[in-house]
This record gives sequence, C-alpha cells and structure tokens, in this order.
Amino acid sequence: MTRRRLRAVLATAALASVLTGCGIRSTEVPTDFGAAPSRVPCGAAASGISARDRATGVPVQIFLLCAGRLVAVDRTVRIPTDRTGTDRARIAQALLNELSTPPSEDERQAGYATELRRGITVTGPRPADPNEALRLSRQPQELPTAALAQLVCTYADSAASDGGSVILGGPAGTQLRRYECTPETRDRPGTVPPPSRALES
Repeated sequence: MTRRRLRAVLATAALASVLTGCGIRSTEVPTDFGAAPSRVPCGAAASGISARDRATGVPVQIFLLCAGRLVAVDRTVRIPTDRTGTDRARIAQALLNELSTPPSEDERQAGYATELRRGITVTGPRPADPNEALRLSRQPQELPTAALAQLVCTYADSAASDGGSVILGGPAGTQLRRYECTPETRDRPGTVPPPSRALES
C-alpha cells in the first residue's frame, strides 16, 4: 500500500470515528431532504370562537370547502328565542347564516372557502308539509352543487336533521325532497350532489 493510499484510509477512518462520536451515522447514499415543508392545507383552522362566544352561543359544526372536500369547522351560533317559527327552523337559519359568512383570514390562508351566499333564508314547514320540513327562499336544486352539499351535510349533522337526513324544499308550492349526506358527497362536493328523493304528497 502506498503512503498516499494509507493516508487516505486513515483519514476516512478518523472521519467515521468523529461522526459516530457525534451521534451522526455516516452514509454512502446521497440524501436530499427537499424544500422546507409548507403550511398544510385544511389543517386545524382557527375557529374564531372567543370566550364571549362560548359563554353566549351554542357550539355547532358547519362544513366548509377545502382542497375539494367538505371539512367540519367549529362555530358558535346564537339561536333566537322569539316565538316565530319552529326550533328546527331557527337552528337551520343560524347555521345558514354561518355558512354564508366568509371564512376568517386564517381559514382562507389554510384553504377554506364557502359557496353559500348571503340572502338565502329558511323557514319551517307549510301547513301541508311534514313537521321536519325546511323551506328555503329559493329552490335547493338552483344552488351550486358544492353549496347544496355544504348545506345538506351541515343540516344532516345538526339538530335541524331528521334522523341523519334533511327534508328541503323551495318556496311554498314547490316539491319537497329528502336529502342525505354521503361519504362520496363529502369527498367530492363539487361533482357529487347529495342524493335525494321526492316526498310523496
């Protein structure tokens, strides 16, 4: 073995000894850790619930859009105590108000959005409707697919539901339908509308 080769071997052995002593394993495989991780979309979004809201409001969950899916987000709502309408209708309107409120800045940065727009109202059943019926100020089928999915899944997972589904209709005189929130709708709310069937009159 030549002196140059011997020095190279000794230097390699010394370097390995130093790395082992520092707790670092030597490797012959190049390692590429890539770019620094960015903020994960649809992570734990700030709920925007203050201590005052918790004390005066009712905790609920609404479904917002994020990365093409429906994701549950915590909210608190104030349920009116007036005697107009039914409890279910008042809860449904409070949830609709939350769905039509733009997400907070933190939520927008995390990728959250809503397709519901302000101005839609909901009332309880008409005289000939089932007690569980809710009527919107516009036909449910006229809403964007993702907006209807948000509404149905939020209602179906709340006190406004009828056994896990929700009976929705438009203004008086329009047909009622029973809607369900399925895993497929939650995964693809923009393309898979909530399944529904017409109620027999």
